[in-house]
Amino acid sequence: MLNTPIAPWRLIAVALIWLVTACGAAAQDGSGYFEIETLNEGLGAPPDGLDRATPQSSMEALLDLMAAGERAAAAHLLDLSDIPPEEQEKRGPRLAADLVQVLDRKAVINWSELLERPDSLEARGSSDNPVAGQAQRSILIDLVDLPGRPVAIRLNRLKPADGDPVWVFSRQTVANIPEMHALYGPSWLEEELPGSWRAEVAWGLMWWELAGLPIMFALAGLAGWLTGQAQAAVAHLVRSRSLTDILRATRMPIILAVMTGAVMLITDAIFVFSGRIDTVLTPLIAVGFTAAAVIFVLNGVDAVLNRIVPFDDDQLFDASMENRRNLATRLAAGRRILIVLITLIGGGIVLAEANLTGALGISFLASAGALTLLLGFAARHILGNILSSLQIAMNRSAKIGDTVLYRDYWCNVERINFTYVQLRSWTGARIVVPVSEFVAEPFENWTMREPSIIRKVEIRLAHDADVEALRIAFYEFVDSGEIEGLGERDSHMVLTTGHDVFGKTVTFCTACADANGSWTTSCAMREKLLERMAELEGQGRSMFPQATPAESA
Repeated sequence: MLNTPIAPWRLIAVALIWLVTACGAAAQDGSGYFEIETLNEGLGAPPDGLDRATPQSSMEALLDLMAAGERAAAAHLLDLSDIPPEEQEKRGPRLAADLVQVLDRKAVINWSELLERPDSLEARGSSDNPVAGQAQRSILIDLVDLPGRPVAIRLNRLKPADGDPVWVFSRQTVANIPEMHALYGPSWLEEELPGSWRAEVAWGLMWWELAGLPIMFALAGLAGWLTGQAQAAVAHLVRSRSLTDILRATRMPIILAVMTGAVMLITDAIFVFSGRIDTVLTPLIAVGFTAAAVIFVLNGVDAVLNRIVPFDDDQLFDASMENRRNLATRLAAGRRILIVLITLIGGGIVLAEANLTGALGISFLASAGALTLLLGFAARHILGNILSSLQIAMNRSAKIGDTVLYRDYWCNVERINFTYVQLRSWTGARIVVPVSEFVAEPFENWTMREPSIIRKVEIRLAHDADVEALRIAFYEFVDSGEIEGLGERDSHMVLTTGHDVFGKTVTFCTACADANGSWTTSCAMREKLLERMAELEGQGRSMFPQATPAESA
């Protein structure tokens, strides 16, 4: 018997046929649905015309049947496997009605994910979609928060042993309907309203919702106003300055927290709004509490800073206030760190409450990349200033109360804020400098290490002026004690530092005990020296350079 060799192409064809057959068998082996023995045997046969073949048709059928008042037919859209068959006919319609109310009030249905295909296969999905090109047998509608946990509302594709696959709400969802409805169903007030008030009017909202929104905000505003009046009355009775400062600092955040709490209480107990309104209100409540916390930190730390450091008093810049200035700088840095932490935590809470797994969240995340680029470009200067302020807090190159020379301005550091540094010049004027610019440019910090400093008093003298006579006069003024704020005698010097055709320059190095008053001390020394030079000039001794206005120019 001859062995006939098998052509390679035949082997390849056989392998392809086997692979296609295996894939087809795997697709039919329950991969596109859940197999069950029976479905809702206690309800009897579903009514003719009930379309449960696709996810979209099942959702539409549930909403349409409930709108038409056909609760018994709507019960066929639930998986009642966990309910005894003899109770399904009684409990099914009520569960279907409660589920629709929960969907209306807490869920945002993403109709684009409810495909009009029995296998719910997303054929046009992008490569980033994990279920693109795959048949689905379970679809998440939304997540609903229950005490201690979130629960899912899902549509499952089930195939009874004696029927075709159908899409119904999962048995886990059905089991959670009573608890969800008890928490998010109609409140006692809504149950007492006439039927006309519960009719839809626009955008899927009911009449009572359109009337309840302004009432809710009015009640929240009233609660805030009453809180403010109570705080004002307490502040009027308090005689302690510390308590007055606390009440003043906490007034706005407490009012905002009370108003936000009132909105949360009303939406939980009195007005349980539909999902369209709740989707917006829930993140706004989180924003309100976050804003109250940020304002509380800002006002609270400012009140503490004003108590320990008298910003409106010149004592802030005294050398004896060094410890308080260090404490004030650390508190200001801690305030900035607290604000960043509260903002990040609050932002996380807002994003969590916004339910980014829902339709609104998916749309937001889809454009998050471009939005982040736009916000980052627009806020790059603000972010740079915030990072620079944290840099100053860490390296302590400038502290509150330090005396600095910035752009030829002799001034003191009053405040180091998130985006700007507030400087106070010797004239009392405030100089506001963006933090990024303040850090980028060099500046002299006269009190960074120690409060003492040497100020230079430069005076132009004639070529033949007697420098020694002025040196003797200089030390005479130092020893007399007439000029306040001078340092130790050994730190003073008199040097000839320049010479040109007009004369010579003599620098009187004046040691000052405190940099904050050094400018006034050096001015007083200059005045004394000029008076002595005028006396020597009157005695016939040359002191002032002889230059015509043209030569001086």
